[in-house]
Amino acid sequence: MQVRAVTVRLRQMGSFERCACRHVWVDCGDLCVVGSKGRERFGRVVSGPKMTDPEKLSSEQWEVLRLATEDDFQRVVENERLERDAFQVCRQLILKRELPMKLVRVEYAFDRSQALFYFTAETRVDFRELVRDLAHQFRTRIELKQVGVRDEAKILGGIGYCGRELCCKAFLRNFRPVSKKMARDQNLTLNPSKISGICGRLLCCLVYEESMYEEMSRGMPGEGAEIETPSGPGRVKAVNPLKQTVDVQLDSGATQSFSVADVSLPKANGAVSAAGRDNSGGNVRTSRSDSGGQ
Repeated sequence: MQVRAVTVRLRQMGSFERCACRHVWVDCGDLCVVGSKGRERFGRVVSGPKMTDPEKLSSEQWEVLRLATEDDFQRVVENERLERDAFQVCRQLILKRELPMKLVRVEYAFDRSQALFYFTAETRVDFRELVRDLAHQFRTRIELKQVGVRDEAKILGGIGYCGRELCCKAFLRNFRPVSKKMARDQNLTLNPSKISGICGRLLCCLVYEESMYEEMSRGMPGEGAEIETPSGPGRVKAVNPLKQTVDVQLDSGATQSFSVADVSLPKANGAVSAAGRDNSGGNVRTSRSDSGGQ
């Protein structure tokens, strides 16, 4: 039997959860309190009610308990004050113990049953003594969580080169592998400062159009391929998948742009074939997925 469900973005590290909505009606944009296994979390509905199979809900079995009340808003404000105080205390303790770690953010659970301390570090850190110090100081369950630089950007947020909020902060649920091959396929500069985000890693948005570039590049001659053109033979200097054109340096030394439909690849026996057909055994662009990422 299907249940009505909404997607809620929890305040805690901005995670998204699919929550059952059995007894309360909420809509996109509403602030609400959700619960699971005795825990309560504060969040915002980002996807409106939709009938869903129960097995597609979060494994945590989150359920919308109520629309946020004035008391809930006051608790959020108080939690934010506690988080600022805890951040200062934890940073002082890190300096005191000379731990090689950088504190990123402190988050209290909505019901204050737990305090999470997010940090970055180049290596593994023995923070057992720090946990004991924090537990003694705040009298609640303490959890320290080491995150990567991409998660740090997601937690802190910021503005990207496009002038909009960082994708990881705004809507991305999971990080996908990104490779320099994607930048090459899209004819972008390989200058790290141009294709890296504020986290120092390759831009997540390189992934968005990669499948389209792979599809449009399929069957096109690769850079350096020798081809036949209406103006004579030449060598491919650049490929533009979006325009479906190639820039060719002719044997005469001149460089011209041709439509892919107007060029062909020479065969070994002297015959030629259309560049768009992968039957020549020559240098033809084909799609290939990179398993590595950054």
